[in-house]
Amino acid sequence: MHRAIEGLKPSWRGELEITDAIQELLNMGYNVAARKVEGWWLDTGKKDDILEANRAVLDAYARLEIRGEVDARSHLSGRVEIGAGTVVKNSVVRGPAVIGRDCVVENCFIGPFTAVGDNCRLYNMGLEHSVILEGCEIKDVQRIEDSLLGKSARVCHAGDNRRALRMFLGDDAELVI
Repeated sequence: MHRAIEGLKPSWRGELEITDAIQELLNMGYNVAARKVEGWWLDTGKKDDILEANRAVLDAYARLEIRGEVDARSHLSGRVEIGAGTVVKNSVVRGPAVIGRDCVVENCFIGPFTAVGDNCRLYNMGLEHSVILEGCEIKDVQRIEDSLLGKSARVCHAGDNRRALRMFLGDDAELVI
């Protein structure tokens, strides 16, 4: 599905359309089938919807699984998943939380309901109830909460005393505070 949406352009509503993604899957030769879903579902077209879906998925499916390295000064509690090749140093990770592959997490607090994508670099910061996509770097930011960062976004502190940030950054964005 990810390859199908890489080349899509937002519609007149400013959103990627599921029907365009389905058509692209068909163009790529995939079989697409419809099924009636019983129970609840979430429309994840907006930041808060994505955060709510992330919360629901982590609450239901996160488990304790450590594939990377966690040093003795770090503390993990609850259902925490650490991906292969990830290094956690002098940090607290409180689940449910997932940290992807090949990440560095150093001197951080990663709070509940947080998902961090592959190849992220997190230094000297706090993060809670957020989704951080792959390739992001966050450094020297006291606290980020209720946030969604797109691929390869970079957030760093520039000398202010802010305590919490709320943001929605797109792919390859950079925010210096």
